Amino acid sequence: MSDHHRGDGGTSDEFTKNQNVFLYALDYYYKNDFVYVEVGDGDELWEQPKFKYIKNAHYDVFESIKKFFYHDRMIMLYGNHNIYLRDPEYVEKNYTSYYNEYREQRYDFLKGLEPIEALVLKHRKTGQEIFVVHGHQGDLANDQLWFPTMLSLKYFWRFMHSFGIKNPASPTKNVYKRHKIEKNFNKWILKNRKMLICGHTHRFKFPRTDDLPYFNTGCCIYPTTITAIEIEGGRVQIVRWKMRVNQEGLLQAKREVIRGSELIGRYDIRE
Repeated sequence: MSDHHRGDGGTSDEFTKNQNVFLYALDYYYKNDFVYVEVGDGDELWEQPKFKYIKNAHYDVFESIKKFFYHDRMIMLYGNHNIYLRDPEYVEKNYTSYYNEYREQRYDFLKGLEPIEALVLKHRKTGQEIFVVHGHQGDLANDQLWFPTMLSLKYFWRFMHSFGIKNPASPTKNVYKRHKIEKNFNKWILKNRKMLICGHTHRFKFPRTDDLPYFNTGCCIYPTTITAIEIEGGRVQIVRWKMRVNQEGLLQAKREVIRGSELIGRYDIRE
């Protein structure tokens, strides 16, 4: 999963509306022995660089994430919106412990967490590699120019979000920019001959027949759903989690497969 953009619980926090379905999905993956890979932009540190406010706003979410972490079943990548995680000192200060104001004590949190920029998965039988990265590396404004882009979001677009106005320069809303980034991904695939999984654009992607093996996790801040890529038993698929009303009129979290499942070997383009 990627692009949760967990905020401080305020009006600009787009994750809040999907928190319950996300918790249900995490519980499903924990019970079914999945490894949880967070592919960047988990926390919205551009808008709220003080992580303690994010953690307080989404306490239950981080309690669920801790279960994966302490059972060695979590891998955290950083993206552009939480690029501060590439700094070990920032991680040590904000993520290894937390202060309980009620008990006036400090407790271990994600002690030993080491966020990474990219991940390589390798098929045990065939040796086929899958490269996993957030994807802002193909986006000039959010990579080399990330600092001025961050300032514009923090001091301007953050407040526009409260009124439902989105940043037109973002690849999530700018179709031309999104397609340009995806072309960069395809160039990388052709050069390196590897299957690629990204986030960043907020648009889920599962390649059709004869397409290059570019996959996108989507995001966790769609209006009513979250998406995830599942890899299990040598197969890959993309799923949607959504709150639906059952026959008794009760809200219920549901999981449905959007694309797949397909054998990972189908996307092996090594020469």
